[in-house]
Amino acid sequence: MRLLTALEGGFGDAADALVIDGHAMSREQLLNAATALAGRVAGAPALAVLARPTAETVTAVVGGLLAGVPVVPLPPDSGPKEREYILRDSGATLLAVRPGEQTWEGIEALPVELTGRAARSGGSSGAPGSAGGAYPEPAPERTAFVLYTSGTTGAPKGALIPRSAVAADLDALAAAWQWTAEDTLVHGLPLFHVHGLVLGVLGALRTGSKLVHTGRPTPGAYAGARGSLYFGVPTVWSRVAADESAARALSGARLLVSGSAPLPVPVFERLAALTGQAPIERYGMTETLITVSTRADGERRPGSVGLPVEGVRTRLVGEDGAPVPRDGETVGELQLAGPTLFAGYLNRPEANAESWTADGWFRTGDVAVIGPDGFHRIVGRASVDLIKSGGYRIGAGEVESALRDHPAVADAAVVGAPDADLGQAVVAYVIAEGEVTGEQLTAFVAERLSVHKRPRRVVLVDELPRNAMGKVLKKQLLDRA
Repeated sequence: MRLLTALEGGFGDAADALVIDGHAMSREQLLNAATALAGRVAGAPALAVLARPTAETVTAVVGGLLAGVPVVPLPPDSGPKEREYILRDSGATLLAVRPGEQTWEGIEALPVELTGRAARSGGSSGAPGSAGGAYPEPAPERTAFVLYTSGTTGAPKGALIPRSAVAADLDALAAAWQWTAEDTLVHGLPLFHVHGLVLGVLGALRTGSKLVHTGRPTPGAYAGARGSLYFGVPTVWSRVAADESAARALSGARLLVSGSAPLPVPVFERLAALTGQAPIERYGMTETLITVSTRADGERRPGSVGLPVEGVRTRLVGEDGAPVPRDGETVGELQLAGPTLFAGYLNRPEANAESWTADGWFRTGDVAVIGPDGFHRIVGRASVDLIKSGGYRIGAGEVESALRDHPAVADAAVVGAPDADLGQAVVAYVIAEGEVTGEQLTAFVAERLSVHKRPRRVVLVDELPRNAMGKVLKKQLLDRA
């Protein structure tokens, strides 16, 4: 089976099967343009793509996949040093650009034409599926993507994502979310991450669903797209929930999916009230793709990411390597095994050795709790979200959720700041939308959680530092603390 099965035909092919920031394409048009590009990129060690939310980006990615060339998405706002490092480390020799656009020194430009028609073997008509004669499906173990992770220390690492992992993950999510060719997927997420690119583009090209990429993920754009399946990150859903008319316009959708960071419970509850259905949450990493998710036909529990998807196994271990009980309370490091995992880091043997256990499980670096019913709740990164204070192990996410329950709190982020007495002290950075003091918030948390989990210091701020996917950059908060 091909990776992008919807390009084989059999799903219908409307003129607006894909709409990328207002540019409509049929799957045949995409296939023609991508196959033309594949003929020019075949044999290259890697293809870099400046991953803007455009039809050219989607065409370049599909062209690289058709040719069996690893695709390296570049953040469009990457600075010169980051860009140069990724290009050098990945070995990319070509950069997909718009026609007439200049590239950078040291890498060849590959203009992406949206109207090109490739020469086909055997006098093909150019119908979907005809690319098969010119470009046999690459082996499943071949690298589909080199996705660079934003590590907390050192230079980014290139995660090698096999084609088999992409296929396994998309099929597992299609089952978990009941995602079919009858859906219209809507999102406005960046195309250099797993969420926006692998799920949000390749998912539609595998399931056969229509795709509407809104360019930017604004409430108005989401409301106007009239989709059945929506992807967003907490920042997006928070803005949708704050726009009552936009949120109510999504009441016709059957599934709202949130990921990349925990969805605040107040946002979860407001979305449920305005749209008539609770959102679902899922968990994943660049290295693992999406491994745990709430089911479309299952319980949608605030603060939970649900159950492992098909084929994925999970376990929790303590600092001593011993198993952690699945009691819904005990925190442990989450480890994973299954077909959706990456093949390792490019040119990083030391990182590879550190990332896997002796018995073959991937160390996520995330801490979580698992309930007796198997539901997973992610606490955060072990490096910044597991706070060791006065002999206690405190999950930052639990304290953040308690703070967000306060009516005057718009958002909160909690870190463990170095402390001579406690080892680490719980410090909360809070965006307030009403009159409230740090002392009041500390008392509020102490009333809801164990006293040792209360913030020792509350800092009121206007905003929290975030990356492109809406995740709070806690290392910057630790630097402040």
